Amino acid sequence: MPKEARPSTGEQAKQHALTQLRQAILHGDMAPAQRLVENELAEQLDVTRASIRAALIDLAAEGLVERIRNRGSRVRVVTVEEAVAITECRMVLEGLCAAKAAVAASDEQLTELADLGRAMTKAVADGEPVTYSELNHELHDKVREFSGQQTALALLERLNAQLVRHRFQLALRPGRPQQSLNEHLAMVEAITARDPQAAEAAVRAHLTSVIEALRD
Repeated sequence: MPKEARPSTGEQAKQHALTQLRQAILHGDMAPAQRLVENELAEQLDVTRASIRAALIDLAAEGLVERIRNRGSRVRVVTVEEAVAITECRMVLEGLCAAKAAVAASDEQLTELADLGRAMTKAVADGEPVTYSELNHELHDKVREFSGQQTALALLERLNAQLVRHRFQLALRPGRPQQSLNEHLAMVEAITARDPQAAEAAVRAHLTSVIEALRD
């Protein structure tokens, strides 16, 4: 939005600040434990300090920001044990979504999943872990979307936002893409075969592997 057209106060300004700060955290532009100084952020985003404060309160509710009494705010550090606990919750919700997608997805949507599986295979063969990581996230997003389970989708968006740093680190770990590729292909195969039980089991197997990798 052009600077002159962007409101500096009110709900729209808060939403602008919220969107910009959330994206910066999720894309790794703001590191875990980085201090979030309200005056500096207000100047950078051309909004009031009150808008920044309101946005930080919302981000704290999402688990992305930590507000420390008398010390301001910082990007929240998610420990390995927290990441494991979040992944255990993901296991239940994503398993449900995979089972639902196996039943509810259209033939065109199943073709999309199969195409993603082939693209992921190529990324691993070409030694492109960042591309593979992006496709990995897209696959999970598509499965959730195709499930039609809106409640699970909303919960997973909030949970996954807290795992960005850990997921990126896992994606770059030597040998990890090759291992997770087979797990993702099993998910695709079960969903495209319209086998909800196998789809849920494949997701649980994959996320069990993620937990083991987080703890290594």
